[in-house]
Amino acid sequence: MDRSDWEGRAGRMWAEEWRRTDRSFAGLTDQLLARASARPTNRTLDIGCGAGEVSLALARGHPDAQVIGLDISEPLIEAARERAAHLTNVTFFVADASDWRGSQFAPDLLVSRHGVMFFDDPVAAFTNLAKGAAPDARLVFSCFRDRGENPWAERVAALLPEGSVPSAAPDAPGPFSFADRDRVQSILNSAGWKEIAFEPVDFAYVAGTGEDAVEDAVSYFLAIGPAAAAAAALDDQQHAEFTARLRRYLAANAQGALVALPGAAWIVSARSR
Repeated sequence: MDRSDWEGRAGRMWAEEWRRTDRSFAGLTDQLLARASARPTNRTLDIGCGAGEVSLALARGHPDAQVIGLDISEPLIEAARERAAHLTNVTFFVADASDWRGSQFAPDLLVSRHGVMFFDDPVAAFTNLAKGAAPDARLVFSCFRDRGENPWAERVAALLPEGSVPSAAPDAPGPFSFADRDRVQSILNSAGWKEIAFEPVDFAYVAGTGEDAVEDAVSYFLAIGPAAAAAAALDDQQHAEFTARLRRYLAANAQGALVALPGAAWIVSARSR
């Protein structure tokens, strides 16, 4: 997805689906927050904050800290602001972290849940973030590991008609563009970060719950995810056929009131120089 996607349909859909998105990443979010909160923070920047779950959790957990969340999607920021109405120490801005610099705000913690893989020029983006950070600031973010370790993504995309998903270079901005740890290490080194570390984290990617967990999962994958945009462009017959294949795949992974798929991520940490 490119910037126009997040500013358009994708941004609107993710804003509408924030509850199910937060649910799907819950197992990862808990681990990310534990790493981010391992030390005190006074000023936190949430990069690609989406609908704000990580920002809100950090603001609640660190009531004396100032938290700023950035995202290029206006619908997502609107959702985040609505969720933050009761908190006074968190602020959300429609902004691109790759060139954002907050006056009088030098974060000592920079955090992101799957929000850093979409930079057009990641070296320039992380250089800008390093320059704006406080000395020895901590960077903690999550990103997907290889598609092969997240088989649901490949499997769902493979259910689409041949040719309906455009091919893209492995390092093109997208959900799996930070899967290669050597590439990420090189990006962060070039951008001026030190003490770079990678922790592999496995989690349950929750796609559906409730009395009809399979249908919940089907509607979720048709709304957002690796195949949603391509599925939306199919004609009626192709869409119906894809939906039937998707339903069978998700039903095979259902356990009672739950459809959970194996997810694999990195939690990457570093410090500013």
